[in-house]
Amino acid sequence: MPAQQGDPRHPAVPAAPATPATPATPDGLACFNAVPAEVAEELLLSCCHSPRWAERVTAHRPYPTLDALLAAADEAGYDLPAAERQEALAAESSTAPHPDAPPAAQTALRAAHAAYESRFGHAFVISLDGVRPGERLDQVLAGIRSRLANEPEEERVVAADELRRLARARLAHHIGVTLAPDAAPPGATPAPGAAPSPGAAPTPVQASGMRRFGRRR
Repeated sequence: MPAQQGDPRHPAVPAAPATPATPATPDGLACFNAVPAEVAEELLLSCCHSPRWAERVTAHRPYPTLDALLAAADEAGYDLPAAERQEALAAESSTAPHPDAPPAAQTALRAAHAAYESRFGHAFVISLDGVRPGERLDQVLAGIRSRLANEPEEERVVAADELRRLARARLAHHIGVTLAPDAAPPGATPAPGAAPSPGAAPTPVQASGMRRFGRRR
């Protein structure tokens, strides 16, 4: 994504450097580059439950920048065989509606998820990266209703693309938050009160539910 243009500046004031497309997180990235392979793969499996994808992304460490890591994750996702994409989709679960949502909205979302899963055989996945919290429920409902009209083969393509976007958002979140200098080591038990409350609104990386860290097979 190109950098946004800043406001016009007075000629005597030096122009600020362009904003990078992805915020730099050198400490988190350095941690990801340095942890043992099995730890990196476990973290990656929590982003996309494909052992092949996790192993490939891990094998190409170290990454010089976060953008390089995310590009490698995208490339590995595009190269996944259909069977492994289906395995990754099968590990996803539909996100429950926020308990504070109106009862009618909760009912509508549950019904929409059930209809989608009945038609396509896996949970509805969508990346909500960049969507405002107050708009996420409407975005999910609109996405399900729109994609229910897809033919199965067409929906496989759409779901695979959303899965890649979701994995990318989750990975960026892990590098920037989970592996931040003041965060607990990967796999550690969260401190009391550190986990989000059960009623918290889903974040962009929680557009569909998944384990914090993936299971290894």
